[in-house]
Amino acid sequence: DSNDQLTSRFNIWLAINKESRYQEMKKSNFTHYDELPLFLNAEIVAKLLGIGQASAYELMHEKDFPTIRIGKRLVVPKDKFLIWVNENTKGGNR
Repeated sequence: DSNDQLTSRFNIWLAINKESRYQEMKKSNFTHYDELPLFLNAEIVAKLLGIGQASAYELMHEKDFPTIRIGKRLVVPKDKFLIWVNENTKGGNR
């Protein structure tokens, strides 16, 4: 199943990201896709991508980013985030 493949790839990506040399505040505490909440806020998106929270807010305002607005709050469904990561992963050769 393609969703299982995406989940597996994302779990590998999480493991690699956790071992990288990002600043402590930018590291994700999640080690498996199933540990993520159903909806990701800017803080979690920032930690998962190893970026600052301000950059995550900017990303969440991008037209093609899968954000849901609930009142004034922006959240991202974790399954849509996984698809977005997969679709936007180009590797070193762009």
